[in-house]
Amino acid sequence: MRPSLQLKLSQHLALTPQLQQSIRLLQLSTLELEQELEKYLLENPLLEREEEEYAPPALPPGSSEDETSKAEKTEPEPSEPSSADDDSWLGEEGNYASASGSFDDDDNEYQDVQAATTSLREHLSWQLGLMTIPVRDSTLVQCLIDALDDDGYLTQSLDELAEALPPELEIEPEELQIALRHLQYFDPTGVGARNAQECLALQLEVLPADETQLLALKIVRSHLELLAGRDFIKLKKLTGCDDDALRAAQFLIRSLNPRPGAQYAALDARYITPDVVVRKLRGHWTVNVNSDAFPRLRINRLYADILARQRGSGLAGQLQEARWLIKNVQQRFDTILRVAQAIVDRQRQFFDHGEVAMRPLVLREIADILGLHESTVSRVTTQKYMATPRGIFELKYFFGSHVATETGGACSATAIRALIKQLIGAEAPKKPLSDSQISEVLGQQGIVVARRTIAKYREALSIPPVNLRKSI
Repeated sequence: MRPSLQLKLSQHLALTPQLQQSIRLLQLSTLELEQELEKYLLENPLLEREEEEYAPPALPPGSSEDETSKAEKTEPEPSEPSSADDDSWLGEEGNYASASGSFDDDDNEYQDVQAATTSLREHLSWQLGLMTIPVRDSTLVQCLIDALDDDGYLTQSLDELAEALPPELEIEPEELQIALRHLQYFDPTGVGARNAQECLALQLEVLPADETQLLALKIVRSHLELLAGRDFIKLKKLTGCDDDALRAAQFLIRSLNPRPGAQYAALDARYITPDVVVRKLRGHWTVNVNSDAFPRLRINRLYADILARQRGSGLAGQLQEARWLIKNVQQRFDTILRVAQAIVDRQRQFFDHGEVAMRPLVLREIADILGLHESTVSRVTTQKYMATPRGIFELKYFFGSHVATETGGACSATAIRALIKQLIGAEAPKKPLSDSQISEVLGQQGIVVARRTIAKYREALSIPPVNLRKSI
């Protein structure tokens, strides 16, 4: 077969490096964008941040610069305090204080400084160090401390712990039991329990003994499942108490802490910087870019001038990359702003009246309004946040499924969940609404929702079923 040359025309979409960068920046969150920009700033000398220019403070009227500088350099002569005022600046135990005896909260710049967080194991080990017990017992208690979970529970049995210890120690089960009793006397009360029943019982045992304490202890030890299931009739029959006594015991049990170690758990604080801010101006909801989230970039003038004088400096490619990045960052926020404004325009009733007025909305609807692809709207609404008078929301929060109404319209699932929450919040404690009754009430308002859908939304709101909401 003889080789030959042929011409063929075809169309295909080619993603240029600039377009690829634009798509990548669009799907990043604010934190991820900052990390990405830091990398570009380190790699490209032609790129820099716009820094606010320093403005010296204005001089007071009638003073000159020379007089001000002279006053700053002049130190006042120290004066000896009188005997009557020797201790006027000291509070109790020699602590510094203001004239009123304590610092003003507005002037105390250290008021928000907190001490380093102490973990549960550190807190328990510190208490162990204060005890005068044999070294062997102290070692076993420390082993139990290391085996606790974040809530302060001992999830392994003593037999399993004994098997995990070195055989040459020849640990007897009775020794671990004694070590556990030592641990269960530590603060916080209830630590070292093997289940919720034991945890609550440990906390009740340290309370003063009275009728309510004894009844609560009896319920926790023998009838905790009946209390959790709110089977009050059977509880009164088994314990022989009346409604008032059972109500007092229930209140006491509910005041206990089933997770004693949780207060020492390290909190993973996640701070959100909203990309846009929503305000109501002259009766209209408007969206503006959050200046704190918008990175201000520019071309370094010094390197740009060098490049202009020396064409062969090798910085031409980096100059083009810097221009692309600045343009793509600006385009990213322009797109976020357009999508956010379109969402606000479609959800005006939500901003005026709350979740009950949320209307159904899908990504395609916003995409059609703005002339964007649906995937672009999906990227824009993921991990992008909006600060509103009602709180901070992810843009994706305003989209969701819908339920048909009798009039042929649709009701947002978010609005239905808000209505369910309102109905349950206003129900009579002794006659709570069942899922079927909630479905009937919504049906009377023209919203057709099945009972199983009500149950699904109720569980999503972490609201217990009707039998657990019924009070005595």
